[in-house]
Amino acid sequence: MEVTVSFNLNGKKVSVTAPPAKSLLRVLREDLGITSVKPGCEAGECGACSVLLDGQVVTSCLVMISQVEGKNVLTVEGLQKDGELDPLQKAFIEEGATQCGYCTPGFIIAAKGLLNENPNPTDEEILEGVSGNICRCGAYPRIFNAIKKVVKKNGV
Repeated sequence: MEVTVSFNLNGKKVSVTAPPAKSLLRVLREDLGITSVKPGCEAGECGACSVLLDGQVVTSCLVMISQVEGKNVLTVEGLQKDGELDPLQKAFIEEGATQCGYCTPGFIIAAKGLLNENPNPTDEEILEGVSGNICRCGAYPRIFNAIKKVVKKNGV
């Protein structure tokens, strides 16, 4: 049995037909070609597949496509505005926080979710906000500096 689910992906309405228990991660990658969402542990532990679902950071490997009907999904591809990178994307590049790049989209999405809720986080809140994401290259200081750079640029 398959279901047809309609939702907004990066600001555009999409519909997909898939088994109801297929993960959002797999639908995004396999059916919709969104490759920034990475399969890591596929158990919700590493954050490589993080997306914003109605503004909340979730690991897409744990969200079934049947749970997404009518919702808004934002991936790192949807952060650009008029061809301009989001300030977080720019800061990650400027601070060299991309290293191998595998975890980068998940970290950027986690940071975006944090800054949407709290534009002036403390250092501790930043660490907590991205604690669900793992960087296997050890670029944590650069990632932290990139997020702090955006906080400072926003004047907060």
